[in-house]
Amino acid sequence: MKIEIDERSGFCFGVVRAITCAEEALQGKGCVYSLGDIVHNRVEVQRLEQLGLQTVTHEDMPQLVGKRLFIRAHGEPPTTYRRAEELQIELIDATCPVVAALQRKVKAAYEKMSPKGGQVVILGKRGHAEVVGLTGQVEDRAIVVERPEDLEQIDFTRPIHFLSQTTQSISLFEELADEMRRRNRSSEEVVVDDTICRQVANREEHLAAFACGYDVILFVAGRKSSNGKVLSEVCRAANPRTYLVEEASEVDPHWFEGARSVGICGATSTPKWLMQQVADAISPMHNE
Repeated sequence: MKIEIDERSGFCFGVVRAITCAEEALQGKGCVYSLGDIVHNRVEVQRLEQLGLQTVTHEDMPQLVGKRLFIRAHGEPPTTYRRAEELQIELIDATCPVVAALQRKVKAAYEKMSPKGGQVVILGKRGHAEVVGLTGQVEDRAIVVERPEDLEQIDFTRPIHFLSQTTQSISLFEELADEMRRRNRSSEEVVVDDTICRQVANREEHLAAFACGYDVILFVAGRKSSNGKVLSEVCRAANPRTYLVEEASEVDPHWFEGARSVGICGATSTPKWLMQQVADAISPMHNE
């Protein structure tokens, strides 16, 4: 049975940068505390924990006076930086440059919309770390939408500036943008600002084609990965025999009955070594 790993799957630039930054900080300098999981992949988090990285929450910050606190690629709201300064916590800021640029855009959009009674609307997953960081730029005064039904929160008699979490679906963003233009009293009062990261978004078309080339697809991603959910569904739409796994132990030999080829791919938070472990787990199952 042919088993192949997608060469274009795996960590995006922002995640590679964050993990490299964490590994460097951990080299012989004691413990580093990460504000939330450094990446939405449990297995990779466990690897870094073995190197000395400890995951903490915002509630733990008062106990970290004088310690080193890592800000992951998802970014943080301004309140986190102010709190760290008050507590004399040393920050290691690994916010993805794409996310940092989006944070500035959200703030600028709000400053422009407010004087004319406009609204800032963000396509994103509520509670997701990146979205919390984005809405925090404007003291949570942005409207977050996840699906078409959420558009009911918007006042279409007022101007709108529409942006997106970096890892959202382009097709969903365009669908919601079109609906906003249609429902607003003037389409010219709807500013559509496509802020989806193309390093992530461009994988959709590629993965759809990749998934069609194999009998079975194993999509490797952490359960918490928003990007993983989106991209695994892209694969499943192209190939119904797509299975989402977090690690090699979850692979079920029954999935490969009658299959002559297996394609392995993953999210932007999935390390290459983990996809290789999944590939290595398949061969003995097939032989049995």
